[in-house]
Amino acid sequence: MSGFFYVLDETARILFVDDDPILREFAQVNLASPKAAVDVAADGAEALRSLAACPYDIVLLDLEMPVLNGFDTLARLRADPRTRDLAVIVQTGREDVEAIDKAFRLGATSFVTKPLNWRLLTYQILYVLRASRAERHLQSAAAAGSCQAA
Repeated sequence: MSGFFYVLDETARILFVDDDPILREFAQVNLASPKAAVDVAADGAEALRSLAACPYDIVLLDLEMPVLNGFDTLARLRADPRTRDLAVIVQTGREDVEAIDKAFRLGATSFVTKPLNWRLLTYQILYVLRASRAERHLQSAAAAGSCQAA
């Protein structure tokens, strides 16, 4: 049997947004690593305040929350130029077609259903982070190339 290792072995700052205090605590225990920091928010309004105060690499966002739900939070993130391209994984107990379609229409990067398998979720976060960073790198390279061509 192999020993324990951290899946999130890349530097990352994660914001986990859920109204369930137990899930928030589990997120901090299961997703954090020596290179990955996990902050939590209890609702969308708190998440938006955290995002305004600190840059994050990825957000894990519940849909059903008081104050400001996940759909409205996602819409606000996509409307803001500072967070328009931020990776957002929707994590929710809902798995109905309407919720899935609406989340992706609003700009979700990925979608997972509860109960969460923390190990699988960690791999998904790693994949989404790598894809997001690669996309930003390509956009920067394309922008630099277009400046040189002029």
